[in-house]
Formats: sequence, structure tokens, C-alpha cells
Amino acid sequence: MSSLSAFGDSSIQTPSKSRIRQGCHSAGPNVSGDHINLVSSSMPSFPILQRSSEEKILYSDRLTLERQKLTVCPVIDGEEHLRLLNFQHNFITRIQNISNLQRLIFLDLYDNQIEEISGLSTLRSLRVLLLGKNRIKKISNLENLKSLDVLDLHGNQITKIENVNHLCALRVLNLARNLLSHVDNLTGLDSLTELNLRHNQITFVRDVDNLPCLQRLFLSFNNISNFESVCCLADSASLSDITFDGNPIAQESWYKHTVLQNMMQLRQLDMKRVTEEERRMASLVAKKEEEKKRESHKQSLLKEKKRLTINNVARKWDLQQHRVTSIATNQDRKDTDSPSQDSCQMDGSTISAFPEETGPLDPVLTNALQGLSVTDTHLVEVEGDTLSLYGSGALESLDRNWSVQTAGMVTTVSFTFIEFDEIVQVLPKLKMKFPNSLHLKFKETNLVMLQQFNALAQLRRIDQLTIDPQGNPVVNFTLWKYYVLFRLSHFSMQKINGTEVTQNDMIMAERLFGILAHVASSELPQYRVISILGDARKKQFRYLQETKGKKPGIVNEENNDSKRLVGENTNRAMLNYTTRDFYNEKLEEIKEKKKFCQMYIEDLVKEATEINKKNEALQKLWPQMFIELVRDAVIEIRSKNSYMKLCLQQITDQK
Repeated sequence: MSSLSAFGDSSIQTPSKSRIRQGCHSAGPNVSGDHINLVSSSMPSFPILQRSSEEKILYSDRLTLERQKLTVCPVIDGEEHLRLLNFQHNFITRIQNISNLQRLIFLDLYDNQIEEISGLSTLRSLRVLLLGKNRIKKISNLENLKSLDVLDLHGNQITKIENVNHLCALRVLNLARNLLSHVDNLTGLDSLTELNLRHNQITFVRDVDNLPCLQRLFLSFNNISNFESVCCLADSASLSDITFDGNPIAQESWYKHTVLQNMMQLRQLDMKRVTEEERRMASLVAKKEEEKKRESHKQSLLKEKKRLTINNVARKWDLQQHRVTSIATNQDRKDTDSPSQDSCQMDGSTISAFPEETGPLDPVLTNALQGLSVTDTHLVEVEGDTLSLYGSGALESLDRNWSVQTAGMVTTVSFTFIEFDEIVQVLPKLKMKFPNSLHLKFKETNLVMLQQFNALAQLRRIDQLTIDPQGNPVVNFTLWKYYVLFRLSHFSMQKINGTEVTQNDMIMAERLFGILAHVASSELPQYRVISILGDARKKQFRYLQETKGKKPGIVNEENNDSKRLVGENTNRAMLNYTTRDFYNEKLEEIKEKKKFCQMYIEDLVKEATEINKKNEALQKLWPQMFIELVRDAVIEIRSKNSYMKLCLQQITDQK
């Protein structure tokens, strides 16, 4: 049986011939063929086999008829005791005339032209059936051969493994050099120890793990390209010898390690003994691969959680924006006395467009995510030198105790799905926590007017600015870039939206908006200018006042340092930005002051009115009063002595 090894695509060999006479071969070595004849029968198409008495006595249990140019099986009478029958290398097209050989154990029909397995139903004792190199297209009619031990069907045209599940005693199955594209339907072959599938077109293997006794599996020269297509082999506890040479998988660098780490029980791989060193290396590689796989799985989970969180943030942002739009729309309708009804309805499943696309997930990751319910409405992520903030809740992360290394590494800060007015409130924290941040990115932040860029002047430094058109209508303004360059000129910006800033851009920005800063500073009173500049600008303002009119050479070094530290032009500092919340607070304060002033003015007006009325009345009465005053005075001083006496008496009384 050893001929059915990995190199044994050919059939099992029968005893060789020694002499030839009349075209008949002997049944075994040193056996004369003189007493074997094929004679014509009453049926011309079937010759009759005749052997001499000596031949029958010497080799009573075997008969060899190879290379006889037979096209049919001859009629074999009186040979019911035969156990071995050899028809190799003939032209037989159909199996027949052997149903009476019920003791037959070994039947060899190698290298004939048989197209169908038939005529074997009575051979219940048959253990070896060799049908290699024929024209068989289908495995069939083996139902009664339950004692079959070896089945050789190599070199045929079989495309599917079928009708073998009942062969529970079969040990060797050879299907090499057929047209098989896959391996399955092997259930029931509980005794199978060797399976030869070399030189087919196999791309995947199944059911092999259901063969409890399989030891040798030969898959050389097929189309297997990855281990996943034969992963069932890893579940086989009995396999000890396997071949993959001649497959695409055998050309991969990871091939040997992968096979050995999944099939630790192997003794031979591709006809070479597996050494302990190879097993040890495979085990090390397996551990590394497992760690890598776990890390990859973890990263996939984190990535998917990130995607779900960002979608939640986007959904909340969309709802918020639609709500704001709806309120504004309703207010407009109220102003025009039109019926108020919500024209914007938000589907709960709507998600704002975002680069994080939903891709197909592998089954393992899908199972891991089944219980994952992401309800986070913000996300903070540090990746490389970029700090990404999604959702307004992420701004609270700026209050964390960031490590010096992480904070120093961040050079880019990205804001997404956050109101710009909320970002303005944390800019001082950003400057303090991340002193090396040079690049700011804004996406879906409601940048709607040029005035908002004024708020960025309070940062330490900006080299690059990226304003995504999505959710930032301000980029639709033709001159927005020039305004940024003008207002933030003290930063010497290098790039805006990825485009290099040129000297011509700076000149154009100054030409377009330079007068704006002059007007802003000249129209405001000095006390208002100082209040706008704040503490950080007061030093510079005082410096400008103190050095006004002095020669450049007498400016001291301290003032130079102050000027360099402040950096921002005073005129441009007048262009400030007030957030809506701060503006609303100021508006309430202004309303209170206005109310107080109005009441105060009303009181003053009322008092002035009364005074005016009294004055008018006095003007009418004054001529008569004056006459009476003169008259009384003349009367009092008419008697000089009496008047003096009266005055002295009044003085005395006062003392």
C-alpha cells in the first residue's frame, strides 16, 4: 500500500510479468503464460478466459491480464476463488463479467478507458479498487463495497467528492490529478488515514477535521492561497503529515510559521521532518502574531468607537443647528404675522457628512461591537502632534493636567462641531496649556463673520490657519483671507488653508483694511481705548504715549522688550470681538444703566420744569415786589435814630 504516498499518483503495482506468449501476460513472477488462452465464445464480443491446470494450481487466487489490448472484460468461468485480478494498461471501457468473482479482494483496472464505475455491486469482499488513469467523471455505484480499504481514482475527470460517506472502512483515498475545485463531503470516512489530492484545482478545504484517523494529507500543486481557506486543518488532532508545495500559499514568507503554529502536531511538512527548532520559532511567531492581532483588534474597536462617537457629536450638532434655524425662521414669521409652524424636521438617523466613512467590519469585530452603546457627545484625541476636539464638551479637556511631554508635542489643534463663541472663551487656556500650538483648524464651528477672527489675536502665536468650508460660511467672503492677514499680521502667518502667504498678500491686506484700524482707533475716546486694550495692552499704550515725539535712539531697552512682547499693533487692537453671550450680558447691563439714566434725566427735567415755572412767576411779580421793597426801605430809614436803635436791638437779640 505504500505506493499511494505523496509520490504515488499511480496505481498499486501487481506482480510483474515474466513471459509472453500469444499476447497473454503471466499472473505473477516465474509463472509461464503457456496455459492461459483467450478463446472465442458463443458471444463474439466477449472472449472466454482459459487457464491450464498447472496455472490454476500455482496461482489459483490471482490473475494478471495487463497489456492485452482488451476492449472488454473477458468471461472468467471456473475462477470464483480468485482474490486478485489485474487488467492494467488495456482499452476496457466498461467493468463487466466479474460479478461472479465474489471472493475478489484486489481489482486493478489502472490505465484503461472506463467512463463509469459499475458492475461491482456483488463484490462485497473487495478491499482494493484501483481505477486510476481512466475517464471517470463521477464517483458512484460503490454502495455495496463496505469493506473497501483502498480506493484509487487518480488521473480521472472527477469534479466533486461524493457517494463515499458509507465507506467507513476506507483507509486510503487517492483523487490526485482530477478536476476538484474544493474538498468537502467527507463525513463518515472514520477509518481514512491517507488522502491524496495532489494536482487538482482546489481553493478551499472543509470537513477534514471530521476525519478522526486521518494522518497524511497531500495537497501539493493546487490553488490554495491563504490559510483561512484550509483553517479546518488546524482542528484535526490526528494529522501528522501534510504537503502544500506547489500552491500560492507556499510562496509566502509567513507560510511555514503559520502552518506550524496552527498545526503543532505535524511531524512532516512538504515531505520534510519538522524540527524542534522550527516548532519553537513557530511558537514565538505565533505569540507575536497573537499580540499583533489583539492590538489590531483593540485599535479596530477604538476606531469604531471613535466613529460612533463622532456620529453622535455630528447628530447633536445637526439637531442644534436645525433648532437654531427653526427658531430664527419662527421669529421671522412672527414679525411678519405669518402662521408659525416648524418647517425643519430632523430625522433621528440623520448624520452630518464627515470623512470617517463606515466601512465593512469583520465578523469578530461586529460581535465585539454588538454590546457597544456609545452615548458620548464629545471626543478628545491626541494623535501625533495634533489635538482633535469634537463637540463642545471636549473643551473641558483643556482643564486637565496634561503632561509636559504631551502638551509640548502638540503643534496642531483641530476644532470640530463646536461653536466658535465657545472656543473664544477657552483660547487663554489653550495658549497656556499648549504653548507650542502653531496651527489651528476649524470645521463646523459657525464662523460667519470677519469680526470673529479678531478673537484669535489673543493667542501666543499662529503660523497656519485652516478654515474648512463645511460649517463656516465666512470662507464664502472674497476677502476673508486678506482680513485674517491684516488682523493677525503680528503673527507673520505662513499658510492659510494650505496656501503659502506671500509678501504681496500682506501688502494687499494692508491696502484693503489699513484704514479700518485707523478709523477704529481715532473714533474712540481715550478711556474707551484703554478699557478695550486691557492690561496686556496698557503698557504698550503708555509706551506709545510716553515715547511720542522722542527720537528713536533714546528709547530704552526695557521699552523695546515690552514692545516686542506685546507685538500687536495698537490700531489693530481696537478691532475686537465680543461673543454673543458676553454681548447679551453687556446688553442687559446697558439696559439697566439706560433705565437708571432715563429715570435720573426725568427727575432732572421735572425739577428744571418746576424751577422754570417759579422763575416765570417771579418775573411777573418782580416789578411790584421791587416797588414794595423800595417803599419799605424808605419808610424804615425815614427816621434815622429809630432805625439805628432798631438795628442795635436786633444785634443785641442775636447775641
